[in-house]
Amino acid sequence: MVRQVKLHRHDERVFIDNGLVEVTIEDPSGYLSGIRYKKMPNVLETRNHNDNKGYWDIVWDNESYDKLHAQHMEIITQTEEVVEISFTKTWKSTTDHRKSVPLNIDKRYIVRRGVPGLYMYSIFEREADFPDAHMYQIRIAFKLKEDKFHFMAISDNRQNIMPTAEDREPGHCQVLAFKEAVLLTNPTNTRLRGQVDDKYQYSAENKDNKLHGWISDEDAVGFWVISPSNEFRTGGPVKQDLTSHVGPTALSMFTSTHYTGTDMNVFYKNGEPWKKVFGPVFIYLNSAASDPNQGYRKTLWNDAKRQLSEEIESWPYDFVASEDFPHAERRGEVNGQLLVRDQYMDKKLMQAKSAFVGLAAPGLAGSWQTEGKVGIELVAIVYQCFTFYFFIFLIHYGSLNPNPN
Repeated sequence: MVRQVKLHRHDERVFIDNGLVEVTIEDPSGYLSGIRYKKMPNVLETRNHNDNKGYWDIVWDNESYDKLHAQHMEIITQTEEVVEISFTKTWKSTTDHRKSVPLNIDKRYIVRRGVPGLYMYSIFEREADFPDAHMYQIRIAFKLKEDKFHFMAISDNRQNIMPTAEDREPGHCQVLAFKEAVLLTNPTNTRLRGQVDDKYQYSAENKDNKLHGWISDEDAVGFWVISPSNEFRTGGPVKQDLTSHVGPTALSMFTSTHYTGTDMNVFYKNGEPWKKVFGPVFIYLNSAASDPNQGYRKTLWNDAKRQLSEEIESWPYDFVASEDFPHAERRGEVNGQLLVRDQYMDKKLMQAKSAFVGLAAPGLAGSWQTEGKVGIELVAIVYQCFTFYFFIFLIHYGSLNPNPN
């Protein structure tokens, strides 16, 4: 029998338990402090402070970090099937000016019946009278138990045992051209000696950045970040960003200037109201039977890919409570033909193949690549066009322009 979802509050903490996972969130900050799964009391690093286990953060003016400490907690949905809770903060100029990013914050957690994991999304809003601000990076970060998670998987052919955080400290490595890149000279695992570690080695293009995570060999347990859609990311399908890296750290990247620099428009002006939903992303936990040949790694990875397919099929989720996240019945679709004229090859129109077709807010040609506030994926799911017909489903309504790439 599948247990119902239960919620209770105790000692400035909120607990959500569906019998498969128990999620613990600090109240009212909204920091994710614990995920209990199987025989693991917490898959997150218990030695870290609560604001350094599972958290949203934003890099804003002068490279300041804001971990979005909330001030109020509210139960949005509480049934036997699903629990959704909200942690909010309203920005006030009298108390927050120059101290925290000028942004109204709403961080959401969802736990569903029979689902071994949790969904996370956020609603960020700037009112017209908020001061100018740059927001260079918006993400969710997870710091996993260092003594457990050593095997990282990003794709079918990018999987490996990883160095520890200690291996990147002085005496264990040599810093190369920049601080992120190190040569492992005295790693804990001697088989890694001579290898180079650099978190940018593990980047992926948005179109491919759908699944990544870590495996605990001792427990045969996987922790996976699943992104079933790109509609909340910016920069287009081939824009690269971070995934997982040494820590062990797993990231859900929404906006960043990685690989673009300040060409990406991340400047939010006074007088320009703005609101956007980031996510939901799904944090999936799975397990397998241990075996000496470590075949469970392949089992866990393949199961995570299966779960990714299920999440994609379920998009847009119908259990999300916020009205700012439109369900399928509130979305539209676009279809058409992509033809190319190249007079040096053929005077007639030719069928375009192997292209990406998306929708973006109106702007100059190519501006969708540098629009960091709205971006191409906010308003459309980008599909690869292998024939000259294209179909884009489940788009947000609004004023849009088609953009082939």
